[in-house]
Amino acid sequence: MAERLGTLEDLPQDYRDAMTAAGVAPLWPMMRNVLPHGVPRPQTRPGYWNYDALRPLLLRAGELTPVEKAERRVLVLSDPGRGPGAMQATASIYLGLQLLLPGETAPAHVHTPSAVRIMVEGEGAFTVVDGEKLPMEEGDLVLTPGGEWHDHGHDGDAPVVWLDALDLPVFVYLEGSYAREGPLQAQRNRPDASQVEYLSSGLAPSRSRSRARRYPMMRYPWGRTEAALRGMAAQGGDGIAELDYINPETGEDVLPTMGFTAMMLGAGQVDEPPLRSCSSAFHVVKGRGVTTIDGARFKWGPKDTFSAPVFADIRHEAGEEAFLVRVHDRPLQDRLGYYEERAK
Repeated sequence: MAERLGTLEDLPQDYRDAMTAAGVAPLWPMMRNVLPHGVPRPQTRPGYWNYDALRPLLLRAGELTPVEKAERRVLVLSDPGRGPGAMQATASIYLGLQLLLPGETAPAHVHTPSAVRIMVEGEGAFTVVDGEKLPMEEGDLVLTPGGEWHDHGHDGDAPVVWLDALDLPVFVYLEGSYAREGPLQAQRNRPDASQVEYLSSGLAPSRSRSRARRYPMMRYPWGRTEAALRGMAAQGGDGIAELDYINPETGEDVLPTMGFTAMMLGAGQVDEPPLRSCSSAFHVVKGRGVTTIDGARFKWGPKDTFSAPVFADIRHEAGEEAFLVRVHDRPLQDRLGYYEERAK
């Protein structure tokens, strides 16, 4: 393997001019940029967003911009490696904090990227997906998969905030990102599927295959998730308690491109996961602690969010009992056939 490849400057100027005129370029001066040896060189840098600092900015956005002029009133969490205004928190994951005020409605639309909402603060909000009204309580995870009509409403009496996680960067890169608007959906007069059809693990409604839904469960209530984590933690073991959010009928990840994992760390517990090829974002549902990512140290508390690039060296330490949700792109990497983990 050559230690040094030829550069563009090594080539005669007339040859370089001729290539430019022909619309071509030599690969070898650029090869190490796109195919570095051993490990990727991510542009993404570890990021941290303190909710207490962002909340006043969200509320000010509510004063300055009515939802009718915003469609979605969101503050985007931009990757530090790409700078302010970057529409991504990692290479493949977009994150944003969305505000809805009492009585407001975010209009119905459908788009190619998939989105997941993690409820951060407040009561009374709901999302309607394909006519199914989904209540949004703190910690709940609500799906709005690509191609599914959805709108948001708020029947409560105080502001509500949730974290949006989308695979938007993937669709932007593929030049396949677009949306369509429509009227508010007629709501079906019944509870959402998480309340009536998927209350018990291992059980699913009996129905013909022709009526099977690609996304049968759109809401994952936090209360049941926390109870399951506590049950797992009570059994002991070497590591922390972790549970993946899955499609209850197929066992696959909830979305083709993004995965979600609930985590519980006991007070003083340390977690040092292997080096993973996927990028990740962590949202703190409850608790406090410190996480070090590639040498950057973040002290976090309830409702904070932080991110990690691919193959990041991560160390979590809980100062008190803590619950987090990890957003990651392992499902996409699994489908592309290159997800891997390496020991530290």
